[in-house]
Amino acid sequence: MNEQQLAEEVARLKSENSKLVKINQVLMKRVEDGGSVQNIPYATFEHSVQLAEQVKEKTQILNETLAKLERSNRALKEANEKANIFKQRFIDAIESISDAFVLLDSDGRIVLQNSHFLNYWAKVGIKIEEGTNLNDFKALAKTRGIISQAYPGDADHSPVYKLSDNRWFQLSERRTREGGWVMLYTDITALKMAESERYEQAMAQKSKLLQNLVDNLSQGVVLISSQDQIEVWNKRFVELSKLSNQVLRSKPYFSNLKNSTELDLEPKSTSSDCCYVQTLSNGTVLEIRDHRINNGKLIKTFTDITTSHRYAETLRENESWLRLITDNVPAMIAYVGSDLKFQFTNKVYIDWYGREKGELYGVDLEQSRINGDFNQLQPYVARALKGESVSFEIEETNQFGEPAHLHKSYVPNRDSNGNVLGFFVLVRDITTRRNNAIALQKAHDFLELRVEERTSQLQSLNNVLQVEVEERRRAQLNLTDAKSEAERANLSKTKFLAAVSHDLLQPLNAAQLFTSSLSSQLTSSSDSSLLNSISNSLDDLENLISTLVDISKLDAGVVKADKSAFNVGELLSNLVNEYQHISPQYGVELRHVAFNGIVHSDSVLLARILRNFLSNAFRYTDNGKVLLGCRRQGNSISIEVWDNGAGIAADQLNEIFKEFKRLKSSQKVFSNGLGLGLAIVDKLSKVLEHPIQVRSVEGKGSVFSVNVPLGQLSTQPIQRDQVSRMLANTNLAERKVWLIDNDASICDAMRQLLNGWQCEVITATSLEQLKMKVDLASDHVDILIVDYHLDDDINGLDVSNEINQTRSAPLPTLMITANYSEALKSQAKNMGILLLNKPVKPMKLKTSIFYLLK
Repeated sequence: MNEQQLAEEVARLKSENSKLVKINQVLMKRVEDGGSVQNIPYATFEHSVQLAEQVKEKTQILNETLAKLERSNRALKEANEKANIFKQRFIDAIESISDAFVLLDSDGRIVLQNSHFLNYWAKVGIKIEEGTNLNDFKALAKTRGIISQAYPGDADHSPVYKLSDNRWFQLSERRTREGGWVMLYTDITALKMAESERYEQAMAQKSKLLQNLVDNLSQGVVLISSQDQIEVWNKRFVELSKLSNQVLRSKPYFSNLKNSTELDLEPKSTSSDCCYVQTLSNGTVLEIRDHRINNGKLIKTFTDITTSHRYAETLRENESWLRLITDNVPAMIAYVGSDLKFQFTNKVYIDWYGREKGELYGVDLEQSRINGDFNQLQPYVARALKGESVSFEIEETNQFGEPAHLHKSYVPNRDSNGNVLGFFVLVRDITTRRNNAIALQKAHDFLELRVEERTSQLQSLNNVLQVEVEERRRAQLNLTDAKSEAERANLSKTKFLAAVSHDLLQPLNAAQLFTSSLSSQLTSSSDSSLLNSISNSLDDLENLISTLVDISKLDAGVVKADKSAFNVGELLSNLVNEYQHISPQYGVELRHVAFNGIVHSDSVLLARILRNFLSNAFRYTDNGKVLLGCRRQGNSISIEVWDNGAGIAADQLNEIFKEFKRLKSSQKVFSNGLGLGLAIVDKLSKVLEHPIQVRSVEGKGSVFSVNVPLGQLSTQPIQRDQVSRMLANTNLAERKVWLIDNDASICDAMRQLLNGWQCEVITATSLEQLKMKVDLASDHVDILIVDYHLDDDINGLDVSNEINQTRSAPLPTLMITANYSEALKSQAKNMGILLLNKPVKPMKLKTSIFYLLK
């Protein structure tokens, strides 16, 4: 029982005791005042005894109650003392902690607080007393701006507050049993300051690292704020813009820098990413990109793409030259990928089918067959995609709806692994030739019929014979006229071939000279790889054009043999040296049996035959052996090329000498051949009158041979080794060269190439232009290089003769031409001029210059 309950119990007992005293007094008075005389005293006495017993009993109870009350008072006093001691200890405890402490009742009023809590808020001018509602206090603090920032807590983090005096505290709170709150406010100002300092240091370090990273970028970088002010930049931007760091540190508006820098700083688009190109006055080409970020700022990057831009321009020029060449080839040429979609067509092709330029690019071969049936082509297409070269004749309708007969050849294009990437399409319109053949056959059949009729009539009528004789005479005259027409057509074809050789090989020669000049200037492996790809494509194109021209010349009978006696052993040794350089690249072992003998032949044409033999041996031999040797057979020599390659099936031995016929091969070398090599060999053997033979066993190898008649030299003068003499000194430094070529691109390409060899070059497109640059008679020069075909029907032979007439001694002269005629070779040889045919290989040009200078 607590003190209050004891006091109430004591008051109740006193009240009952008072009632009993009053009852006792009333009873005593009644006894004294009334009753019978006899019974009243005894009754009164008896009643008094009973009343005394009751009083005694009640008194005892009262005494016991008072004793209990006394004991309760003593216990309550002890409890109050202990409570005061505990309260004091609790107050001492909360005062001893460094955190601000506050105890709230269930209504949120302050019950108890320590001095830290009072002092905490006294510093900001708020007085707190017991009974103050904490929510009202917080609202007042926020209204006065004392709490500048508040970060509500969650399940894992306590709430954090920042005061207006830059102090921070963290709140920890817990519910009491009576529904109140115990709260601790921990001052974390020092912790926050340390954290902020560490954050600022980390940000400064990151900013420094980021600046170093940006400064080491090859791109120029600048950050423009949403207010159009320059905030961040790197060293490359300073170099490109030529703006000082002092100017940039002032955070200028980029609109004020237009007159201070050549760079284009204006944003070109409001989109997130924009790219454009700017060319500076010094020739630098920049790719500029705008990157917009979410906060409205703009990042501009400036990338130097001068080299790649120049390469792209060169590639576009080369593509233009290639397009020019193929568009002027008198044949329909196309390329179809393995997906049967057109990737290339020349002008003759699209003109014949009546299409627009670029219309067929990406079009499926079947969809392009407007005037023809694709089902007729499908078997040949399937064979080409399997790696087989096929040729066939087909009838189609041209753009005017006229029927035409076409001779088509599909030549597969393989990669280094032998996979077919697509096939070349070569088409010739043979309508006229076919119609002439049909007409000739009809005329022949008709003539045979007429002869038979006339023969039967002659047996009976003599006068009819005279008429027939007259008709035969007229037919003979017609045949003579037809022969003359054919000879004129053949002469026109010869002239056309000469024009094609010059006009097509001229830009090709310039392209090859440019690539050779660039090869010595490139250091990047990726750029060198790109240049090698261009060079290989140009070599493939050269081989294609040269082979087609050669076939056409052989068909036209233009090529004539210039036979003489020579030592075939020297020719074979030169061929072996030539092919030994490439044999290790393809895993082929080349062996040679030396031979010393004199033969009578054309060394150039014979070498062409043997090169085709060796090329085929390399092509059809995987990791095998090739042998070159000779056998004497009576009055002739059989020059033979053996290989242990794939061999040829017996039923294919006659097919391999047909045009555009290619058997399946290893594809390690000569993978871009058209299947014309052995066709050229067959035609050259007929020109030389040297029979060729082939023996082969499928799976074991082949033997190709050519029989060359023996010859005899009247005298065999001892000659110096020309190669050793030419290469005795390979230094062309400070050699002075005069170059005359009517093509400015050739002049530019030759100048770059010769400058790379440290020569001093003076170029001119005509003799008159050269006279304006030098004194022909007295200026020092080491060698003259002149093109044969010049403007105004002037040729290089006349120009060389005119220059040498003005000098005391003739100049060493090198003539470059696309004219392959024997007459020109003979004329140049008689004048002591060294002749090279276009396109010129740089190493061959260099060797020829060595030869002339020595």
